[in-house]
Amino acid sequence: MPSKTKLTDEQRLDWLRLIRSDNVGPRTFRELVNAYGGAKGALAALPGLARRGGAARTHICSREEAEAELDASRARGIDLIALGEPDYPPRLQTIDDAPPLIAVRGDIAALSRPLVAIVGSRNASAVGLKFAATLARDLGQAGYGIVSGLARGIDAAAHRASQDTGTVAVLAGGQAHIYPADHGPLLEALLAHGAAISEMPLTWEPRARDFPRRNRLISGLAVGVVIVEAAKRSGSLITARMAGEQGREVFAVPGSPLDPRADGTNGLLKQGAILVTEADDVINAIEPILGRGIEPIEEPSRDEPLPPDHEPAANERDRVVGLLGPAPISIDDLVRLSGASPAIVRTVLLELELAGRLERHGGGLVSLV
Repeated sequence: MPSKTKLTDEQRLDWLRLIRSDNVGPRTFRELVNAYGGAKGALAALPGLARRGGAARTHICSREEAEAELDASRARGIDLIALGEPDYPPRLQTIDDAPPLIAVRGDIAALSRPLVAIVGSRNASAVGLKFAATLARDLGQAGYGIVSGLARGIDAAAHRASQDTGTVAVLAGGQAHIYPADHGPLLEALLAHGAAISEMPLTWEPRARDFPRRNRLISGLAVGVVIVEAAKRSGSLITARMAGEQGREVFAVPGSPLDPRADGTNGLLKQGAILVTEADDVINAIEPILGRGIEPIEEPSRDEPLPPDHEPAANERDRVVGLLGPAPISIDDLVRLSGASPAIVRTVLLELELAGRLERHGGGLVSLV
């Protein structure tokens, strides 16, 4: 992966082709780039890996498809920024499933400011909407950018209140598919001093499972996440959980025990979230963190690149696959229990993943789908 250097046009095209190919997510992208010495080598290896993993066929993004997306994005004023490039958001770069490429529209400089996420209920109360707006406005005037998910309710209130000081909207779909559609004017208004980002293809229409994926970017971009209102089972609590896993500060606004929209936030407070009644509560907690700076991303392991024709022996593959199941297991344990080399285990896992049979979890855990 590059470090504070820009990709060439050819490299950016290869990166886009790789991340847009079937069953290649952020973690798999990194594994492939490490194993095959770059995106170009990984693209050449994909067909064989997927076939050996059991896929009857797999779609590999063509050069023509990638060029079309790049051209259409540029025509809309969208930049595709790669992990490790100077304009890539510094805090987002530190999460273990950071997107290799993000599509950014608006003021790119807004991504480099210290950001605070404000999220909450779509069906928000009048009190919740007023508090979210006040908090966003006060934090903006104190020099912080606001990040949220462009959803109805709390998200929209936070964006509107901070659009003059800088706000970042994280999209669940592609930049050409704003959701909800009636927030298109809000998005256009915030672009003057803020930005919209997405990791999805330009014309991708968001599905239910894309919203938790978006939520990890909201928390990943921020120093801390404020939950204003959230029911017991809500997307905002998913964002809070992801924030905790990413080492971000989690804040919650207390609410009436009689309002189900406060069940989630009151529960977070019982679990140790920082109570927020004004902007200073947030600022006082995150200023010491900002003073420490940002820990640089850990460089990917420099494993010996695998030759394109590398293939584990049948008995090696069987041993690794036999140890896998629906319960997540660490890759280190797979190496130890299978008796295979780390390179063999990595290759088998890539084969299975590219065939759609493997899921990667945080902390180096994997499981069979």
